[in-house]
Amino acid sequence: MTFGFAPSSAASLTSASAASASRLLEPAEWADAGIPLLRNPREVVSGLHSRHRPRPGTAVVAVLDPEERLCASASFGRRSTPADGWMFRNALLAQLRRVIPHDLRRRTPVRTAVLLYCREGGARWTEEDGAWMWGLRDACTLHGLRCGAYITLTHDGWQVLGEGRGGRRPNADSPPEPFALSEAPPLPPRTGGAVSEVLRRAAAR
Repeated sequence: MTFGFAPSSAASLTSASAASASRLLEPAEWADAGIPLLRNPREVVSGLHSRHRPRPGTAVVAVLDPEERLCASASFGRRSTPADGWMFRNALLAQLRRVIPHDLRRRTPVRTAVLLYCREGGARWTEEDGAWMWGLRDACTLHGLRCGAYITLTHDGWQVLGEGRGGRRPNADSPPEPFALSEAPPLPPRTGGAVSEVLRRAAAR
């Protein structure tokens, strides 16, 4: 018979917190990752804002072709759980699989995925942003896409993190502007509901 000590709940929580903290990207790491710059970020932001009309707590993932035309997009709500890059990765990957085939057979990625996240607070980087960055990068790798820009949308305006580019409109409160984002081919927006099935399954574990 072997005797031992079971790990305390506090130790388990500490371990989980450490794992979650490792699944985020700092601004310097994001800047060093070689993320391709958007030629016209305001047009991309305005187009996605007009299509999905995100409110705080809504993520919009979009796939752009080499000409920066919209191939597909999907929006879904973020569940009020601690920020975790692994859960965000799974949610993003589930949405990508719903709206566009993967490009894993290509030697090099051709299409680029960008993420627009509407949230409360200011434009400065947060750990939640870092978790979304980690999730976007990993989801792109698993779906055969280039990892593109991460954009926050707040009451003050929009900001492309890591680039220093932004604007006051659109913002989390502004009405949709005339639709300007070109499409190839035209696809209807997809919505994953208030909470994606992936997030529900992950939270139940």
